[in-house]
Amino acid sequence: MDNFDNVRVNNRVPRGFTDIYRREVGLSHPSAFARRFSASQALVQNLNLYGKLDGHEGCVNAVEFNFTGNLLVSGSDDREVMFWNWASKTKLFAYPSGHSDNIFQTKIMPFTDDSRIVTSSGDGQIRLGVTREDGRADTTLLGKHRGNVYKLAVEPGSPHILYSCGEDGLIQHFDLRSSSATKLLTCTSSMGNNKHSSRKIGLNSIVIDSRNPYYLAVAGSDQFARVYDIRKCHWDAARNSDQPVNTFCPNHLFGSDNVHITALAYSSFSELLVSYNDELIYLFEKNAGYGSSPCSASSEDLKNIQQAQVYSGHRNAQTVKGVNFFGPNDEYVLSGSDCGYIFIWKKKDAKLVRLMVGDEHVVNQLEPHPHLPILATCGIENNVKIWAPLASDLPPIPANAKEIIEANRKGREERSRATLPAAVIMHVLRLQRRQTLAYIERRYDRASIVSDDEDSEGYILGLSDDISSEEDSAANSRDCNIS
Repeated sequence: MDNFDNVRVNNRVPRGFTDIYRREVGLSHPSAFARRFSASQALVQNLNLYGKLDGHEGCVNAVEFNFTGNLLVSGSDDREVMFWNWASKTKLFAYPSGHSDNIFQTKIMPFTDDSRIVTSSGDGQIRLGVTREDGRADTTLLGKHRGNVYKLAVEPGSPHILYSCGEDGLIQHFDLRSSSATKLLTCTSSMGNNKHSSRKIGLNSIVIDSRNPYYLAVAGSDQFARVYDIRKCHWDAARNSDQPVNTFCPNHLFGSDNVHITALAYSSFSELLVSYNDELIYLFEKNAGYGSSPCSASSEDLKNIQQAQVYSGHRNAQTVKGVNFFGPNDEYVLSGSDCGYIFIWKKKDAKLVRLMVGDEHVVNQLEPHPHLPILATCGIENNVKIWAPLASDLPPIPANAKEIIEANRKGREERSRATLPAAVIMHVLRLQRRQTLAYIERRYDRASIVSDDEDSEGYILGLSDDISSEEDSAANSRDCNIS
């Protein structure tokens, strides 16, 4: 190969720019060009910070674009719901959600002119906010779980139907045309006939397959992602728990008792993406599960199940992290990380194509724009970040990428050697919370009989927060919820 050939190879035109040329000379249909170009690796590698949306006074845990993509809604530890014009980087309006704890999810109901927003929170409540023309909103309680409610799922294309899951193991159905929630089912570890040994599974995530909206996937405090057929559910959680129609889990985690799942995502091809706490991310084909009763699967059956695609490099330990797809045909996989970086892999071969700083501490949630190659992210910082393809001299993979990935791997392995089962950890956290609440109640009783001087002593000792009301305590709290 001569020098001229070397120059041609080393300066090969990126495919995305070839697509532009083909469109300009009429060799590519405009709509086809838009989809191909939005999925080009050259474009993804040029994702850079477009702007920050500042306004919240606590960690931002939830972001979502509306259907047209011109607005973005966010929810935070400050319990405010905010609407943004992300393109101009301006806040349009905000309203108090009515929650008494951190907001974990905000969902805009489709075909409601962006006027109905459903939220879930650490207080276990699911609330509906109906916005008015003056920028205010009326909020009502739709239903409640015992424990945190991290995720909601809206039936595709429906302005009325949504589902919730909670740490109490319940899956609830809501129809906004009625005034009450329906307990759909209770998720348990029993997947066979031995119902006496079953236990409730605390749920962190719930998603609906857009290709088949009867299929509802949930996951939480054990290693299995479960898929239910809504049509087969009893619609009465007081009855025996319904059985899933399929379950997913990597073979090497099948018998594990010290992992749990923080997030799920369905692709437009019914692939299920599963993110494990302090483990890795796995992509399962639609028919690559264990069926309704994995415990009865033989070793030969396990060998015949198609292995999942694996995405690694990040770390998911400190928070309940999300996971998502990116691109017009879900060509990429997205995740945040405890190291503060955003990881973007190609879905097909799990190659890391973009690694960029997304937060000073932890990146939690990532939400793609519905039509454009735009990305919204949030984490421990009190803002939302918008990412867009912008020219930059920075490489798509930083020079210290190997060190970042290796540090995440070591941290994951060190913790795996000392980690208690997820159920034990959750039990300890609940005991701590009960002890704190009991202490607060005792302080309430004491506050009714102490003198003003004794109250003053409490303030001097820095104990005034303990004797404030629950509402005041919640209002003054700006701490991020680390799970």
